[in-house]
Amino acid sequence: MINEISSHTVNSLLEKYPFAATFFDGHHVQTEGREEGTVQTLLARSVAEAGEDAITTADELLEQLTEHINQMLLFLADDLDTVRSLSILPGTHKDGSPEGFSNITINSGETICIVGPTGSGKSRLLGDIEWVAQGDTPTGRHVLLNQQVPDRKWRFSPTHKLVAQLSQNMNFVMDLTVREFLEMHAESRLIDNVGDVVMRIMDQANDLTGESFAPTTPITSLSGGQSRALMIADTAILSRSPIVLIDEIENAGIDRRKALGLLLSEDKIVLMATHDPVLALMGGRRLIIANGGIEAVIETTDTERGILEELAVMDRRMMDLRNRLRRGERLG
Repeated sequence: MINEISSHTVNSLLEKYPFAATFFDGHHVQTEGREEGTVQTLLARSVAEAGEDAITTADELLEQLTEHINQMLLFLADDLDTVRSLSILPGTHKDGSPEGFSNITINSGETICIVGPTGSGKSRLLGDIEWVAQGDTPTGRHVLLNQQVPDRKWRFSPTHKLVAQLSQNMNFVMDLTVREFLEMHAESRLIDNVGDVVMRIMDQANDLTGESFAPTTPITSLSGGQSRALMIADTAILSRSPIVLIDEIENAGIDRRKALGLLLSEDKIVLMATHDPVLALMGGRRLIIANGGIEAVIETTDTERGILEELAVMDRRMMDLRNRLRRGERLG
């Protein structure tokens, strides 16, 4: 690929790989007025102009440019969207006894809930999925993608992130507005219509939380519920990871049913560790965790779905009362 890149004109390279402009800017390579020359000539001229201040050679710059283009192509590869199913093959409990299932397959657009007492092994399961375990973790589990042993890129390539994690604790430290934060993320994904995407995420985030916020709001001043709503919307719309792991969002101050609906509408595979009966019954199945392993797999029954509807009415009532209190209203 090095020869191909070196023989391109600067114009044709930037037309084919527009992100190469970032490399040129970062290495202080002046392209203006030199667009019709070859890349090799451009780099050689840049090094010559630097003279004694040059810290690299033209050949080394060409190698770095080629690597930059290769990494960006991997980052933008469409195959990140081809994970249609996740399968978990059994390992063992902490005491070495076998887990209580034969195969668990979860398809895109599906939610699985993970329930069990604190310390039972929920985090071990989430870790196995994120690491794409191949019998090389303490549980001995195997994880398959699309019913096959996954390509090593899902484990070791920084450009192929299989899992996006959403947790109870989300704190921002950057001195940015919400709009600036979302624009930075969208631009890093080389999104064309950045403004439209940013507003879509804003609209979805404000639909999830009872405390609306503006694009000009500093992200460091967002409440816990606002932060989680923003990150759920951002993950659903901008994240290219096909699997979302959610760890305890029951006290997040957001509309949980809408949050799950948003993630599932983008064909994500959603695994959720929770103690909340509303969330637990939203999934089609529940994985029961005990003694470090999966003890059982329970299908949600029609009776439980009826209970969920009753709980949902109560949940909406609580959300309404909470929002009225925030607005300073009296409750009657």
